[in-house]
Amino acid sequence: MNFLTKPAKVFTPKDHGEQRSQRDPGGSTAAIRDDISVKDGAGEAHTQDIELNSLEFDTDDSRIQSTGFAAQDTRQRAKEGSQPFEESTESRTQAFEPADEDYENAAPDDGAYRDENGRTYPDGGKAAWLVVFGCFMGLIPVFGIVNSLGAIESYVSKNQLAGVSQSTISWIFSLFLVISSLSCVFTGGYFDRNGAFRPLIVGILFYTGGLVALADCQEVYQFILAFSVLAGAGTGILMTPLVSVLATWFFRKRAIATSIATMGGSIGGIVIAPVLRKLYAEIGFKWAIRVFALICFVCLVVSLFLVKDYERQAVDPFKSRWEEAKWYVSSSFNWRYLLEGRFMAAAMGAALAESALTALATYVASYSLAVGNSESTSYNLIMVTNAAGMFGRYIPGYVADKYLGGFNVTIITISFAVLVNFVIWLPFGRHIEALWVYVVLYGFSTGSIFSLTPVCIGQISRTEDFGKRFSTVYFLEAIITIPVLPIGGALISDGSLRNYNRFIIFNSVIMGVGVACYAISRYLSVGLRMVKF
Repeated sequence: MNFLTKPAKVFTPKDHGEQRSQRDPGGSTAAIRDDISVKDGAGEAHTQDIELNSLEFDTDDSRIQSTGFAAQDTRQRAKEGSQPFEESTESRTQAFEPADEDYENAAPDDGAYRDENGRTYPDGGKAAWLVVFGCFMGLIPVFGIVNSLGAIESYVSKNQLAGVSQSTISWIFSLFLVISSLSCVFTGGYFDRNGAFRPLIVGILFYTGGLVALADCQEVYQFILAFSVLAGAGTGILMTPLVSVLATWFFRKRAIATSIATMGGSIGGIVIAPVLRKLYAEIGFKWAIRVFALICFVCLVVSLFLVKDYERQAVDPFKSRWEEAKWYVSSSFNWRYLLEGRFMAAAMGAALAESALTALATYVASYSLAVGNSESTSYNLIMVTNAAGMFGRYIPGYVADKYLGGFNVTIITISFAVLVNFVIWLPFGRHIEALWVYVVLYGFSTGSIFSLTPVCIGQISRTEDFGKRFSTVYFLEAIITIPVLPIGGALISDGSLRNYNRFIIFNSVIMGVGVACYAISRYLSVGLRMVKF
């Protein structure tokens, strides 16, 4: 049993073969005792009990969330004892054990899982992990460019846009993030209905086309059209299928699978910044961006061939084009989701935390230059941040799956990020030794923000609605991001240390509010109980 899981009160049925459940005083933890009749070698029947502890019941939609198994597989026990057995119960809880044929066909590693709606998740196997690798390859450029915005911002602000104010330059990157979030919104409903293939095709064309156009930009409006609009739209269109498709393959291992896939973003951040710096010096900005676009294109084509949906439910065809258009518009942003308190709080938490994280990552290289560090050191800071983020994606993802749950880990890691902002960066950032320590700790603590956001949303969503609800989160993020980077650029203003400190405080407060929103969502889901969630 999970060490954080509150033991549930067990209700023992009076009659053999009967299943009953009883809530504890908190109202949302239950235990089920299931009597199984097993015959020994002499043919005498013995009753064995299985406890399923810590089942969390969502009173709103009767969804069953597993927070830890105390049960053992009676089939395996019988097999090990070389004893024939029979089940005295005709009905088993489908949320935990699929039918034998589905179980065997779905997952070669015997890790299949069936939810309360009868939907099967392989939760492993060669095909599932190939999809994870495909998502990993696709997210190298998608999240990699988001993690390396500082490598582009610091160069163009000193070269092509040297005479332009910092607040104006910040609009290029703010609009990039806004448009990537909005395009992610409009992809969600389409993905839920049609799958990943077509969005990937469109996203690849937009993304690589935007980067190729970026190479020739000289004016602010050109950067906005090529990078913010075209590449930004491609980023968002690609993000939804590359993240959401994992929810169709994994349930219990969703956090670790998502963490491994999003590690591609950290790899991209590690590679992109130093590669661009080297290419800037050797072949100039134009060809550096073109080479970068080619590398991204290769990664995305690999993901196109590997990323597949596991199972898509049959849908009725639309009666008309108008009905189809109306459905896609309405499904892109469903305001009714925001009436659900715990979803609204989680969505706000994700939007605030991710927008603040991106703003801080965008200006860390410029901050380093402002306090007197070399350009090489400033780019290396970005690389180290992403390297630490790689461990920050995997380790928290493993802990979330195995011990604590997505919400608990997210609250802890974002809180730690806020702490290191105030304790290390703000007072000691002008010292290079402290700045190195900061980027390691900050990179590790924020690495899980992008990877665990879909996990947290998935915990409070049905799988068939995941794409639309994930898109709704990014709609809120788009709204919040619109002012965050321009305000940050205005606070930085002339680039003095005093103004950078104001920028750090501003974004740290936003992250702190994001933590509070996640905590509220957790409270609305499971209360104050110390459970895996």
